[in-house]
Amino acid sequence: MNNKVGYLIRTIRHLHVCGSKLGPSFRTAMRTYTLGISRSKSTIQSVNLRRFLLNVPPWWLESSLRLLSQRVPVYSKEDATVREQNATKTLLDEHVQSSSSALDPLEEDRSVVEENLVVKSERSQLQQFFDDLKKCVSPCDVLDLVSKSAISEKHCSNCFTTMWMLIKKLSEDQKHYEKQLMVKHPAFMQLCQHLMQESRSMWRDDLVYSLHAVLKLGVPQNTRLVQTLLRVCQERLNEFDDQCLSVVATTLVTMEKSRNVDALQAGLQLLVEQRIPKISNIFMLQSMMKCFGKDAPLSLKRKFEDRVLKELDHLTPLNAQHMFSALAAMNYCSMPILDASSKKIIENIPGTPFWQLIRVLKSCSILRYRNVVLYSAIANYVTSAICMWDTKQIVLFLSAFEGLRFRPVELMDILAEKVTSHPESLNLKDILSVLRVYSLLNHVPKCQNQEFLESLNGALNKYLTRISNVDLLKAVYSFCILEYLPQPALSQLLQEDNLNELLKSDGLNKEQNEMMVHYVNTCLELDSPLSFTKPATMFIKKPSSPLVSDLPEVREALLKLLGDERMFQQNIQLPHDYNIEIITVFGFRVAILCSPLSAFCFGTRHPRGKLAMKMRHLKALGYHVILVHYQEFKKLKKEEAIECLKGEIYSVDAFPVSDVNLQDNI
Repeated sequence: MNNKVGYLIRTIRHLHVCGSKLGPSFRTAMRTYTLGISRSKSTIQSVNLRRFLLNVPPWWLESSLRLLSQRVPVYSKEDATVREQNATKTLLDEHVQSSSSALDPLEEDRSVVEENLVVKSERSQLQQFFDDLKKCVSPCDVLDLVSKSAISEKHCSNCFTTMWMLIKKLSEDQKHYEKQLMVKHPAFMQLCQHLMQESRSMWRDDLVYSLHAVLKLGVPQNTRLVQTLLRVCQERLNEFDDQCLSVVATTLVTMEKSRNVDALQAGLQLLVEQRIPKISNIFMLQSMMKCFGKDAPLSLKRKFEDRVLKELDHLTPLNAQHMFSALAAMNYCSMPILDASSKKIIENIPGTPFWQLIRVLKSCSILRYRNVVLYSAIANYVTSAICMWDTKQIVLFLSAFEGLRFRPVELMDILAEKVTSHPESLNLKDILSVLRVYSLLNHVPKCQNQEFLESLNGALNKYLTRISNVDLLKAVYSFCILEYLPQPALSQLLQEDNLNELLKSDGLNKEQNEMMVHYVNTCLELDSPLSFTKPATMFIKKPSSPLVSDLPEVREALLKLLGDERMFQQNIQLPHDYNIEIITVFGFRVAILCSPLSAFCFGTRHPRGKLAMKMRHLKALGYHVILVHYQEFKKLKKEEAIECLKGEIYSVDAFPVSDVNLQDNI
């Protein structure tokens, strides 16, 4: 009897997958029969299951037999037809006999007892398997268990999920080793084959978690197994609840584009658009936002935004952290959501994991979201818990802040002290990152500035024998912005062969290399107390950038202040290819630099690296430099603008009038 019931179970499952509407009562009965709920309930459900199966219409059985017979060799069409008719007749005969015997209470009780024993035995075996699965400590342990057990689709799904859970906790090297052992295990291919065969009859949650685990375990995306699971997910997409949709969305984020991936994503998008108003779980919404990404239509992005806004009262600190990466994945800057998430993060920042904070900062950069309160809170937390972070983590924090133009002064001073004390803790990548951050943010440590730069120079010298010319140029360029000339590195850079290699690059790299070489040359001429022998390649003039400055507000204020247009000039190009927006001349020379917002560190008037270097060099050329924050200047009233320039110009110390005509210097 057990074989017959098992056969009918497989038949009905196949019909369910093919789209027959068997109803929730069938699903409940099947789950109860397979897994068991309680002794009394299993008894009732077993009886209901038998009655349900006995009342299956003949045309369902015929259809299922034709489909299931594909697994059995068929020698002729006539033989297959005869076997189908005989099987159908046998099942219908059993149906009649069972229906008549169902009227006998004693026979009914006997069948119930038999079914209870079967259910109890199967439930015991299933529980024993899961107990053994919990004891596994490696993927090979799981596969050893598979090789000595008769596995069902439930076993199969749990095996893959368990293997992934065991591997994800390991280091990268250990993961690689365990995955190799797993693939070579003889039971692994057997498990994959079983999953592929049973995928259409699996419960929906087992199906989606199996797909997720298989990919996480490193099974290539173009394998038959993965492609089969993707197709089955497409076919059964309408069966998935919100949790299943969330798992599918999370899985698709990591997958490369392909026909089946695109088809599943398109179907998922249509389904999600219909269900968004009913989804209240923020984590599920975030998973779907990441899945559809920046290619999602604007209408869908706005639907996600509206739904999240309605759930902001239920926003948890973890939700707030993930919200940044979800919006960054869609490249959609929703200010209300980001402001609310920022507030939640600031309130609960202690204990936030390192990588979560890094992801928040990087997402802010992608979204161009500017929030000085959030940046300051993160910087203050990192500084206050400095003992928690190693040098490499602090470097990563500062790199993320630099991408936002934010200058955390105290944190940068602390790192400078660490580098000065232990320069050996930095590898080449760390050295280049530190140089880049400190030069672009124009940060000079409050004390021991020279010692800090010398420590970096000493650390860099150890890598000169194996550093690439491009990295060497970047390092020297950063040192030059900080007004420091690293002699060994500079001497190596100035070798003719190295410069020729850098300036013969193609495309954007060539243009960037030419710019850096030009400024290194300028620093050698204006900053260097020493004389370096420069090759002819260094004297190649960098093409001038066209001047397009139009500063009507500044020009009008100067005209009111000076009373004569001949007292100032606009858009002047000086030696070393420096451009000045406005120069005033009346007994001394004043260079007015009108700089955009991007030339300053965020939230301050502190000039960034290139602007600071330009100011230093203009002073070396004999100019007094007045720095104007142009965005702020435009907001001033006319009288305020005039007073602003008047205070800057007339407060400077008078320079002696040069005997050289101004035009000779410009």
